[in-house]
Amino acid sequence: MAKIDSAADTDWSKAPPQRRLGRVCGGKYLEDYQMDESSPEALERPLIKVECDVPLTYTESIEKDGKEWVMLTYAPGDKENPFNWSSKRKWFYTWVLNLMTLMIGLGNTVYNSTISGMCKDLHRSTEIGQLGLFVFNQTSGVLPLFFAPFCELVGRKVVYTAGFIGFCLTFIGLALGRNMATILVLRTLQGGTGSIGTILVGGTFDDMFIPEERAIPMALFSHIAIFGTMAAPIYAGFADQAIGWRWLEGIQGLANIPLLIIVVLFFKETRGGVFLQQRAKILRKDTGDERWVAKEELEAPELKDALYNSSVKAIGMLLSEPVVFFFGMWIAFTWFITFLFLSVITITFSEQKHWSEGIAGLPYISLCIGVTLGFFLNFLQIRKYDKIRSKATGAIAPEHRLYGAMAGGIFLPIGLFIYSFTQYHWLHWIGPNIGLVCIAFGIFFIFESCYSYTSDCYGPSASSAIAGQSYLRNELGAVAPLFAAQMFRGMHSEWAGLLCSLVATGLSLLPFILFKFGPSIRGKSKRAIVYEDHMVIQ
Repeated sequence: MAKIDSAADTDWSKAPPQRRLGRVCGGKYLEDYQMDESSPEALERPLIKVECDVPLTYTESIEKDGKEWVMLTYAPGDKENPFNWSSKRKWFYTWVLNLMTLMIGLGNTVYNSTISGMCKDLHRSTEIGQLGLFVFNQTSGVLPLFFAPFCELVGRKVVYTAGFIGFCLTFIGLALGRNMATILVLRTLQGGTGSIGTILVGGTFDDMFIPEERAIPMALFSHIAIFGTMAAPIYAGFADQAIGWRWLEGIQGLANIPLLIIVVLFFKETRGGVFLQQRAKILRKDTGDERWVAKEELEAPELKDALYNSSVKAIGMLLSEPVVFFFGMWIAFTWFITFLFLSVITITFSEQKHWSEGIAGLPYISLCIGVTLGFFLNFLQIRKYDKIRSKATGAIAPEHRLYGAMAGGIFLPIGLFIYSFTQYHWLHWIGPNIGLVCIAFGIFFIFESCYSYTSDCYGPSASSAIAGQSYLRNELGAVAPLFAAQMFRGMHSEWAGLLCSLVATGLSLLPFILFKFGPSIRGKSKRAIVYEDHMVIQ
């Protein structure tokens, strides 16, 4: 084994490699490697030594737009490659992102418990106060369509940090606001800054986990996102009674500070392309050769194309692709139900059962139990899918992602029906709470299966498809609080709930239809992936 000489013996700018494939390494990193220069790898990829500190990196000479470029990619085992990070490090970042998602969800819906006292103090109607939920979700739905491409330009770290700092600062204004206009503007900003972080979580998991490892992190993220949205009223009602809405918003903001410190100090960049871009920049500066580029720099779409994919293409797929539209409607309906019940539970337990504000928030525990049960039972879906994948000889049809939706999705209409006809004041409180458990249980499986199916179904276009679905979800969730009380009071709670149950029943047929006819539907699509292997039902 010959030790590589630490001196840089090649002037790259004057002597470019004659071979298409190569390696580059320099500075302090040269001493970290002992290589047999007669090995097959060394013969296939000649080593270029440079003076600057660059870890061993693979190179490939390519032509694009009439120019020659030397593209950098990771060598096997590169410690900077996020895929090679330790499991401990990956899961630390995973939990930080999930805690951020939790705090954003809590910050969104804790506002619901402040509306009554806030509107009384500011001399505005409750309907005006409900606009705070509307503008938060409205901004969360629209902003990612246009902002997501810019996130790719600066990396994850900057976006997460800036977004979460902005989110935390809005609580100061909410706690001190003296009029409703101030409150609504700050809620709009809060929705925008909150969405900046959550839209990147899936991409961050893609940065660190290979496809076979992503199921559990994504399921955990789905669980936390739904759980956080449902959990705030459990404590917010008591807090609003005890200390008032201003202190509630202030304390909710202060609760973010420990996590904010962790994000600022300990959360590092996760996009592997960023590290390669840094290496290319160092090489260009050290060698004077402008041909060094990272793979991502060559393959990344132009900004206008990225904006098209995240906005125009996303809405276009939502309107033109049956799978995207109908699954988008199903997901949107579940989010509609989630925000509808922020008002409905109050009507049931405060007005009909005459519980106090704090006690009336406890039924949200049932929603949290339901979504948590869904998360743990989802491991059965993951296990079944892994079993099918282990036996497969080719690509696995996305219809295998639908078992959870078929089994769990029917619990949403069942739960709505139970809740509708057990909420009378003379019936025991356990009845509607059983319904709430079923509702949240079904919502989790719908989220998890629909997004997984869409991702597998559309491959390279999946991000645009999911962006369209997320837009529809947030828009429908935004309007739900505006008429929830009027709907359930005007139609009477049992009949309004029955209407929701009937709609949910119709939508619950979607996974069964796609399980049977999905391949033919995908075959007619211009964007969906067509899997050649026939699906074997197991």
